[in-house]
Amino acid sequence: MNFFNDLQNSNLVASFQKCCGLFPENVAGNEYLCNDKGSGTESNGRVQEQNKNDVKTLKESTDGDLRHRSESSQNENSHGNYRNGINGIVDKKSSPKYVVKNRFLYCLFRFAAALGQEVFYITFLPCTYWNFDPYVCRRLVGMWAIVMYIGQVSKDLLKWPRPFSPPVVKLETRVDAEYGMPSTHAMAATSISFTFLLCTKHRYKYPFELGLVAAVVLSALVSLSRLYTGMHTVLDVICGVLITALVMAPTYPFWDVFDQLQLTSPYTPVFAVVVPFLMSYYYPRLDHYSPTRGDTTTILGVWAGCTFGFWINFQLGETYVPTGAMPFHLPPVTLAALLLACARFLVGIVVLVVTRHVVKSLSLQALGVWFEVSTKNTEVRHRLEIEVPYKFVTYSSIGIVATVPVPMIYSFLGLL
Repeated sequence: MNFFNDLQNSNLVASFQKCCGLFPENVAGNEYLCNDKGSGTESNGRVQEQNKNDVKTLKESTDGDLRHRSESSQNENSHGNYRNGINGIVDKKSSPKYVVKNRFLYCLFRFAAALGQEVFYITFLPCTYWNFDPYVCRRLVGMWAIVMYIGQVSKDLLKWPRPFSPPVVKLETRVDAEYGMPSTHAMAATSISFTFLLCTKHRYKYPFELGLVAAVVLSALVSLSRLYTGMHTVLDVICGVLITALVMAPTYPFWDVFDQLQLTSPYTPVFAVVVPFLMSYYYPRLDHYSPTRGDTTTILGVWAGCTFGFWINFQLGETYVPTGAMPFHLPPVTLAALLLACARFLVGIVVLVVTRHVVKSLSLQALGVWFEVSTKNTEVRHRLEIEVPYKFVTYSSIGIVATVPVPMIYSFLGLL
């Protein structure tokens, strides 16, 4: 038990940050006000950190180190300090400054952390479909959605807090309102890396060892980035990787069966819309707002739209299959191929951005009229009956558009 407590210790995360050249510059201004009766706080021992002015400035110090000053409105440790038995408020005039002494690791881990965020999924997954192989993309989307749903639900059922600051330096603010266990960044990176490897090892000719190293390196970088940014404990990351492995290992022999079923079954459209929507709507409820429900709805919406789109393309006979005998040769990387891929990417992303803006606006307006509320209000948009429908409709539309109309546009523009 002590071993697991050590893996969950915030000091271990702080030690890793210091080994990588990330140090808190000044934490002397932190003042902890404890009250055994929980005056002004929730009785479950939640620790709230109140800051002002969500502004971040960066300056160069005279000794060449990068010094960051964050005056953020984040609510750190908002899920409770029950491990230390504190009932109170952490009152901070300004959040800790931090000094970066290793710029390479700072840039590397910040980039790796971005590989587990929405901007990566909304670009990498469509690019795989547009420029590589729909066969691989179908498996990537399915496994990514399943693993992420398990991870998101686990967070809100376990309700384990993220690392405490101090001693940890936190470089991100948005997801700090979420619980920590397990790390969904680690889960997503592991599932995408190894799903890609397993789907291509017999389908394409390339050194398997090279693919294995690439998968391990990408998963490790994203996982370690969650420690570097101070968003997860070591136990969070390890459990995220293990859960992903436990999901992938028993399901791998049936991936082809599931894929054939989703392409050919007449019930696929109903399943693709109804089941993910109900999974989003009946997501575990908390006593406070957390972005996990909205993020989960986004993921399931993309999965639903893509699944529907895959089915439509198969029915229309538009599912692309590489020519020749397996294993296929990897497409040659030439200047013409790169320019074509860039053109497809730019056209596709523009279409998706426009789709997102139009569908989101229309769905929010429709929901506002239906419930007689102003959806311009942030708190209104966080309500269950508003957030789940508009996000599900928006991102399922993105999934459908990415898989059906966008390839049609490519054909019209001569980009196929």
